[in-house]
Amino acid sequence: MTVGIELRRYTTRHAARLRPLLLGVYAEVYAEAAQSDPFCAVDRFAEGLDNWSARPGWSCVIGYDDGQPVGYAYGAPLLPGSRWWGGLLTDVPPDTISETGTRTYALSELMVRTPWRKTGTARQLHDALLAPQPEQRATLLVVQDHPRVRALYGSWGWKTLGDLRPLIPNAPLFHAMLLDLSSR
Repeated sequence: MTVGIELRRYTTRHAARLRPLLLGVYAEVYAEAAQSDPFCAVDRFAEGLDNWSARPGWSCVIGYDDGQPVGYAYGAPLLPGSRWWGGLLTDVPPDTISETGTRTYALSELMVRTPWRKTGTARQLHDALLAPQPEQRATLLVVQDHPRVRALYGSWGWKTLGDLRPLIPNAPLFHAMLLDLSSR
């Protein structure tokens, strides 16, 4: 487990100040993928970041090692009528994807810079982001080409709901996953 990582929590009111840092970490983590995959382009991510960070209830946890950002996680509650489930390709009961604004927290991004990978940092960011959330459950998307990432989330208690392709140009196919937060 990583020691010495300082975790700081932020909200929407900090978003404008955090934007350059979040974009810089993203550009580093996805530098190679962005060269060939338009979905990973920094401009596309920046648009998504602006959308997410303006949402009510947006929260972000950034990890620092000796003042240097090592990674972050952020998300927000899903509002009624959310587009999150719009690309769901698996048949599920309608009440499974019915949102109230307080039922489901969407973990939109979790990323760790290379020197801090496989150190427990991702789990620390994950847990720090979700621990104070009052929602009943959380959801996230894992690219289907990353079975080890899906297995890692599975080891943390996440369950696969089904296949989902977000309603975003060039979006890959994802596994939609759920985590029960109500038993904490």
